[in-house]
Amino acid sequence: MFFFTAQDRLSASAVFLFDSISLLCFASSTFFEAMGGLPSDSPCKLINGDDGYILEDVPHLTDYIDVLTAYPNPLRSNPAYSVVKQYFVHMDDTVPEKVYFEPEDVHACIVTCGGLCPGLNTVIREIVCGLNYMYGVTRILGIDGGYRGFYSKNTIPLTTKVVNDIHKRGGTILGTSRGGHDTLKIVDSIQDRGINQVYIIGGDGTQKGASVIYQEIRRRGLKVAVAGIPKTIDNDIPVIDKSFGFDTAVEEAQRAINAAHVEAESNENGIGVVKLMGRYCGFIAMYATLASRDVDCCLIPESPFYLEGKGGLFEYIEKRLKENGHMVIVIAEGAGQELVSESLQSTNQQDASGNKLLEDVGLWISQKIKDHFTKLNKMPMNLKYIDPTYMIRAIPSNASDNVYCTLLAQSAVHGAMAGYTGFTVGLVNGRQTYIPFNRVTEKQNKVVITDRMWARLLSSTNQPSFLGTKEIRGKHEKLSTKLLNGVNSREKTCN
Repeated sequence: MFFFTAQDRLSASAVFLFDSISLLCFASSTFFEAMGGLPSDSPCKLINGDDGYILEDVPHLTDYIDVLTAYPNPLRSNPAYSVVKQYFVHMDDTVPEKVYFEPEDVHACIVTCGGLCPGLNTVIREIVCGLNYMYGVTRILGIDGGYRGFYSKNTIPLTTKVVNDIHKRGGTILGTSRGGHDTLKIVDSIQDRGINQVYIIGGDGTQKGASVIYQEIRRRGLKVAVAGIPKTIDNDIPVIDKSFGFDTAVEEAQRAINAAHVEAESNENGIGVVKLMGRYCGFIAMYATLASRDVDCCLIPESPFYLEGKGGLFEYIEKRLKENGHMVIVIAEGAGQELVSESLQSTNQQDASGNKLLEDVGLWISQKIKDHFTKLNKMPMNLKYIDPTYMIRAIPSNASDNVYCTLLAQSAVHGAMAGYTGFTVGLVNGRQTYIPFNRVTEKQNKVVITDRMWARLLSSTNQPSFLGTKEIRGKHEKLSTKLLNGVNSREKTCN
């Protein structure tokens, strides 16, 4: 039996259990309250545990297929795992005795959806190598061009030789796209091709699509395991500690910040403005700021700011230039959008994934700063604007993310072979876990500006919070009330 307890997080406690019969997710009632409650249309199985905990079972093929043959797990005779078993396996760890797919019967496919992210090719490589080296699976297809590739494009045969060096390249060898999700066409293609394992790599929108695909497969009673690998460079997927590619993005963002710092320091009253990714959350901006130590002000979507007046951004810029003679501003792409909308004609256009198309806040704030200091004519000012967005997305993953991608890919393979389905993989408090799709699609992970990490950033940059004491207190009280209500809420059941 593989068992571990995850330590308390801001609004959740989580425990995950993995053995040859089931993989279970325990979460406190606080967690489900914070996540918006239990969905009434979810086929999850729940058991009320001690101390207010709820036990949720990850879906398994045996839940809806009455007669399903189990086979001896090939890993039991795998030389690599025999060494691990002999010398390094902890008493709490086991390899499941049975799998629910004969390796020669497996016909797997892999698809990548949404925007680019460092590590996509590494995940593809390790799924292929994991299936082949660990289980002897030889029939693996790559779906070309995202979800629409299931029904409108050719597939790409994947072998260990084909994927051997792809982790050294950025992007995805399978191609990707936004949108194109037609559930019936996709499942028809899966059924017609005889595919019985589907590995879906993508962000929260992609995981929502994967959940719908799983539901249709379950409705048809097909023996098809659906496994997700969460991908978002913004790190906005909830429950998990982080998504792959995030460490690489933060590391690469520092190069842009360093360039902005050099430019700013080399000019009289120099200002370097760097726009980083972060449509709805500011994790990249926050961590890159903390890592670089060259940033004087970090602006993110979760923390509103204003430009003019006492305590505003313009006042802080003037103060900083007088003190140091230069400054660096990092701004996430989703920050200040309400201010941009006030001064520009905003649009409600969306991309193919349903995301609102944002105004370029980096160009906007750069022009606002120039106009302000030109109008005041107080001091000469030199501003340089850097937008490294697509440079960050397109690079190969670094060493840390490469290791993480390997763990995620192998975890997904083990879960699918063991018969689990309708799940996504990820780290929760440092441990590999399987999580039902609905738990990672209910909300987005965001920076909590009443948390210690944001306080550390404010201390590091010495920037004002741009929020009054009353606003900060209100946010803190709202969060505390939400947590308290979650603890005292009545037990919920799943219909």
